[in-house]
This record gives sequence, structure tokens and C-alpha cells, in this order.
Amino acid sequence: MGQEQSSYPIVTISRRGGERIRAGHVWVYRSDVVETASAAPGSVVLVQEQANATSNRPADRGVRATQILSDKHVRPRRTVPARPARILGTALYSSASEIALRMISRGPVEDIHQLVRERIRAAIAYRQGFVRDTNAYRVIFSEGDFLPGLIVDRYNDILSLQVLTQAMDAASLRDIFLEELKLAFQPRAIVERVDARVRKLERLEERESGVIWGEFTVETTVPTQAEENGAPLIHTQLSTEFQMNGVRFRFDALGGQKTGAFLDQRENYAAAAQYARGETLDVFCYQGGFALHLAEQSGKVTGVDSSRPALEIAEKNAALNGREIEWIEANAFDLLRDYSDAGNKYDCIVLDPPPFAKSRQNLRALKMLRPGGILVTCSCSYHVSAPDFMEIVAAAALDSHRIVRVLENRGQAKDHPSVLGISETAYLKCLILAVS
Repeated sequence: MGQEQSSYPIVTISRRGGERIRAGHVWVYRSDVVETASAAPGSVVLVQEQANATSNRPADRGVRATQILSDKHVRPRRTVPARPARILGTALYSSASEIALRMISRGPVEDIHQLVRERIRAAIAYRQGFVRDTNAYRVIFSEGDFLPGLIVDRYNDILSLQVLTQAMDAASLRDIFLEELKLAFQPRAIVERVDARVRKLERLEERESGVIWGEFTVETTVPTQAEENGAPLIHTQLSTEFQMNGVRFRFDALGGQKTGAFLDQRENYAAAAQYARGETLDVFCYQGGFALHLAEQSGKVTGVDSSRPALEIAEKNAALNGREIEWIEANAFDLLRDYSDAGNKYDCIVLDPPPFAKSRQNLRALKMLRPGGILVTCSCSYHVSAPDFMEIVAAAALDSHRIVRVLENRGQAKDHPSVLGISETAYLKCLILAVS
């Protein structure tokens, strides 16, 4: 990874791949890779666009080559020289992923280690300018911070990271991550959350989630008869408390989903809380982000999720804030259907479903809202564009025979930056709607 730019392998891509890069994207799919030369898994490479071949074509495109110009002459043809291969920049190469190349610079990179250090520092500085009223936020957002394959979240005094590509998994870059993060935040601990599926797809060695630096607690418990071999059970515990918008949350660094809480909704939590009223239903509530924010202004709040562990943490979060919230463990899709069929009515409904959830839930929610009610509806799938999502909700409004006004049309929090030209970085949509 520390090689000089002149010795980087050259990967040749198709014209289609080159057009994608020139349009501002940073991914090249394997189907657009023409030649990988001697590129090793996870290596830094130069990316060049495939040269075009020589061709014979009319000297004047405005006249057909066979057009007779006089009784004795035909317009001559000329040979157009081949366009040479064009260097498009520097990328990180994966030998396994369908995303074979992730661009890291539009030019040559002389020192990849120094570049990564500079990008980490720039990402931290960006948050200092835009993140407010919280000690929990995304510090590094992969392509959103021009560090493809690296995710880092801060939860008060604990940092949680994920490594998603062959290049970023290199030991030399891991050392840089730790050095820069420790220097900037002086955390109590840094943990790594492993996505086993991604590591398998990237053909990376197996690794367990756990503490990779700092303080943690080891607890030994006596096993039950049902547990294997009767050996003592060892649990690693690491937790902290953080706050968003004045609301307190518990964070279990080695449990939960992905790197922890849904930090990308932080600004949407605060926005939705401004419209809270009456009886509120939070569907797909997870650890209670929306429910806890809306509870202060709502008369009664019910949170629904299918995950018992998530609801147990939600209950602890409610206790931290002195909130009385009803938590229901159920399949949220089924419960919403049953409540709709039963004629249940609410003043505010939040729908924050998993990716690819059926849009019919918006129709049910609209029918369940009292006149003047508020619907907060979200989509976290980048496969659904913002215009598409608006169209889905508009169709549901038409089918429900309700008048729906858009109060706010929102995206993810600023610590999850969306980069123009990279559509995948603009994945979260959040609509706050007034329904009459």
C-alpha cells in the first residue's frame, strides 16, 4: 500500500465505465473492467479508459462517403488516429466485489497513507462545522467522505467502526484509523462491528465483532445445564450513554443493529417532535428514536417492533428520560393491518420501515389518522429515489381520499453527507405530512 505512484498497477476500464467516472460517480463495476494487469486484492491502482481503435471514416461527416461529387471524383476518406488510453485517476481495487474499483482521487496518489490521514482529518473537521446538540454522530461515511469502505460512528466516549472493503482492511490502514481516531477523540474504547456477509463477499478473513482498543468489562457467568460442556461463559460488556437533541439513549457497543442507533435520523427526530400531538403510534420503532422524541408533546405514545432486544433497550431509554411509553412486540406489518381493520385512530403516526417495505403501509396509516393528523414516513432504500418516494405517498393519499400537505421534505442528517453525482449517498427520505 505504500508503493510509489509510478509503480501502481494499471486497470483498464470500458468507455461506459469512464463516462460514469467523468459524470462524478466513484464506482466501476466489474462488467466495465477490461484488464486488471497485475492488480492484487485491495491494491491501489491507476485507472485508465480503454483506447479506441483506428478507423476509416469520411473526411466530412456531413456528406456520405459514397456521394459522387463530380462525374469523376468521390469524396476521399481519411484514417482517424486512435485515441490513446486516458488516465482517470486512482482507485482501490477489489478482486471479489461487483464494485471492482472505488475511486479515491481524480489524479495520481503518491502516498496513500498520507491521503487517508488527510481524509480522516477532513471528515472530522466537517462534523465540527455542522453537527449540533449531540455527542453521537457519524464521523466517517465511506464514499460520502471519500474514504470508500470505512464507516465510523461516535457514541459519546466510544467509537464504532466497520471496514467493508479489501483495501481498507489492510493492516497499515487500520493502524492509521486507530491513530487518527485516538488523537482526535481520546475515546474510552474503539470497537469493530463486523458484517460477516460483507467480509465473505469481499473474501476477507473471518473476524469477530469486538473491542480493538481501550477499556471494556469481562463478565463470567455460570452456565445452565442446557449450555454446552458446562464451561464458564465469558461476556464482553461495553456500554455508554449518549444524547441527541436533549434526549438520552443507552448504547451497547457490542449489541444492536449495524454500528448501533440510527444516527442518520437524528435531525428528523427533532423535526418530527415539533409536530407531535395527541395519541402517537411509532411503527418499526427499533430502540425508540422517534417515540422518545415525540413523547414530550404527545399525550400517549405506543412503539411497535418485532425485535424484543430492541424493545428492551427502548424501555431502558424511556426510563432514562422519565417517559411512559407503551412498547409492543409484534410484526409491525401485521399489527398495522389489524389496527387499520379495527378502525383505530391516531393523531400522529410514524412509519420508519426496513428497506424494500411495501408502500401499502402508507395507505393504512393515512386512513388511521384523525383529521389534522401528522404522518412521518421514511424510506432508507437508495433504490427508491426521492421523486419515486413522493409519488408512492401521493398515490396512497389519492387512494385514501385524504388531503395531504407536505410540511417538510427531508433526508439524512448532515453527518451522513450526500455527494452530488453519487446517488447511493442520498439514501434516506423523510416526509412530514399534514393530513386532513
